[in-house]
Amino acid sequence: MGPVSQIPYSPVTELLIRRRAGDEEALTKLVPLVYEELRQIARRQLRGERPGHTLQSAALVHEAYLRLTEQHPFESRDRAHFLAMASRLMRQVLVDHARRHGAAKRGAKQQVELDASIVLPGEPQIEMTILDDALKALAQFDEQLARIVELRFFGGLGIEEVAELLGSSRSTIKREWNVAKAWLSREMKRGRDGATGKLAES
Repeated sequence: MGPVSQIPYSPVTELLIRRRAGDEEALTKLVPLVYEELRQIARRQLRGERPGHTLQSAALVHEAYLRLTEQHPFESRDRAHFLAMASRLMRQVLVDHARRHGAAKRGAKQQVELDASIVLPGEPQIEMTILDDALKALAQFDEQLARIVELRFFGGLGIEEVAELLGSSRSTIKREWNVAKAWLSREMKRGRDGATGKLAES
């Protein structure tokens, strides 16, 4: 008898293979199989948002799906990698949304806020745009560290899942995760201080 835990994953892997091969309909068939997981990722990213935010989890999943259809080449290898890609696209949707609102409402608090406790203990909320700027800076400093943060924070993957996905050891990922958190904490503090200074000048 084969491993039961792998049975639900085989249709997803098969559809990912078909999508990588150019089957445009494979993604349409894939999304219903992972929809609840996508909704969980969306809810995680929207947690701590300001009341009345115009994007809800279903809408965020839909926007990410539209961006997934534009991915060429499509490189997802397995379920975890696909969910990580989707979570990264959700982050891009939220960042674009936050920046548009920030441009439209100068001086108003329009940024999307996230529960940051998994990355920065003691920091209940952070602004999405500040986190995005910090992640971009981290990617320039060390792309692997930025990838780990995306998988852990936005993708909701555990240390072991990240290690498997990146082909690294659990101890290495745990160490790099701690380095990434320390680096982001310093960079985001700089970003907040800069934002506060700009508001004081305006």
